[in-house]
Amino acid sequence: MHLTHRLPLASGLLGLTLMTGSLLIPAIASAEDFFEMKDGELIRPTGYREWVFIGTPLTPNDMNNGKATFPEFHAVYLDPESWDQWKETGEFRDGAIIVKELISVGSKAAASGAGYFMGDYIGLEASIKSSEYFPDEPGNWAYFSFTTPDHKTLTETNAAFPAAACNACHDAVAADDFVFTQYYPVLRAGKGAGEAAGGGTLSNLDGGE
Repeated sequence: MHLTHRLPLASGLLGLTLMTGSLLIPAIASAEDFFEMKDGELIRPTGYREWVFIGTPLTPNDMNNGKATFPEFHAVYLDPESWDQWKETGEFRDGAIIVKELISVGSKAAASGAGYFMGDYIGLEASIKSSEYFPDEPGNWAYFSFTTPDHKTLTETNAAFPAAACNACHDAVAADDFVFTQYYPVLRAGKGAGEAAGGGTLSNLDGGE
């Protein structure tokens, strides 16, 4: 999938500030600033590597009779405003966007031993929760791919997949609001955790640290 968009800075703030005496007050990015729709299609977002990294699931062909549905690594990012709400309320905000970079399995051996190690970037995908753009979709979630057949380039825009192509599985299996949070320890540990969601504040590993 490809994403292009007028993304905020890594901090989740626009590069605009208001001056009040000697105090600089950053202007908070609004929800729609993390993605842009045009003529019913999502413009490929940019800047998502500056967002909150939530995990890297992998279902390799080697463990799925050579026919894994998603045989590549998925490097997954959540926009910072949605992360802020998730750690405070344990819910995904209206306007949330999750981006997945698809990365091939590269070497299966390293100095540390045998395993699965990341290879090359081969695609890009995104999911968006928006009651404005997808009022009739389950949970208001829509799913996009910017990956081209040759896995060498990305499309500039793309329309959402038909709901039946993605939502049935998400609805049946996903732990939280159509999102597979059970496979993302960052989201599990951060759900409604407030300050502790940032990591390093707890000594109990069962508590997410």
